[in-house]
Parts: sequence; structure tokens; C-alpha cells
Amino acid sequence: MGDDAGMEAEIKEPTYWRKNGWSARVIKNEDDDGWAVEIRKAGMSEPALISPWVMGRDKKNPKPFDEPSFATFVKTASEVLGRAQRQQEAALTRKVAVAWDGLWYNVVLTIIPDEYDPHAILTAIDDAGTTVATCRVAAQFSLTRDVANKWAQGGFAPMQRG
Repeated sequence: MGDDAGMEAEIKEPTYWRKNGWSARVIKNEDDDGWAVEIRKAGMSEPALISPWVMGRDKKNPKPFDEPSFATFVKTASEVLGRAQRQQEAALTRKVAVAWDGLWYNVVLTIIPDEYDPHAILTAIDDAGTTVATCRVAAQFSLTRDVANKWAQGGFAPMQRG
């Protein structure tokens, strides 16, 4: 029914915590003799964040986790993932605004990087936020203001898939 990751049992061990779909594990820091923390979000194959971790009082073993440290790591990892998501969305989206027949339209090109069927979706949205047209175009389609203007002037008719 729901997300299994959020339903996993909470674990709070000295060098491994799992809570609310996140896990933090102390690992050997490959760059020096110290320790690092690997933060993962459930369902992701790669760590969201790897950060240095402090030695314990014996100057040999890692310091045990605590609630504030875990919360800070999760917050930082969430911010990293959010930034990466926004950058990916920005790389796959192009927007231009055009005016036609007394109305403003945002024309948005969204690239769909499908492994087997890469393509893009061209969408026209009026100034009230209503989608007035959508058409599928080639993934390498180049959206410019001139192209958007011509599409608007043509009544947002479907384009050649090319």
C-alpha cells in the first residue's frame, strides 16, 4: 500500500541509524585514517551524502551517533537531493513567454530522457494557468522565442514529430 521504506523498524546503534526512510552508517574514510558517515535515502542506490565523522574519546574508534547529529545529516542530505533534483529539472526544461492575440502564454519544453524512446513534450499554458495545447516533439527539438511565436500564431496546432 504505502512506502515500505518508511515502515522499516527504527534502528539506533552506535554506528548505524535508520529512521523515517533515512539511514546513516559510519564507514572508514578512504582519504585518511579517520571516519566518514554515509547517508542514504531508502530506495536510492547511491548515498545522498558522505561526510567526515569525528573520532571518539579513545582517538581510535568513531564517536557514536546521537539524535542531533543524525537530524543534521538528514537535513543536509535532503538539501543536497533537492538541489540535484532542481538542477536536473532545469536541465530538462526550457520555458519562453510569448504574447499572441492579446494573451500571454508560457511555452514549456520538457525533455523526457527515456532510454528507449527519448522525446520531449511541448506545452502552451495561458496566463490563467490553463494548459491550452500539448504536443510531442523530438528530444532534440530546439525551443526558441521565434518557434514559440510561430506555434502560437498557428493556433498551437500539433507539430511535425521529426
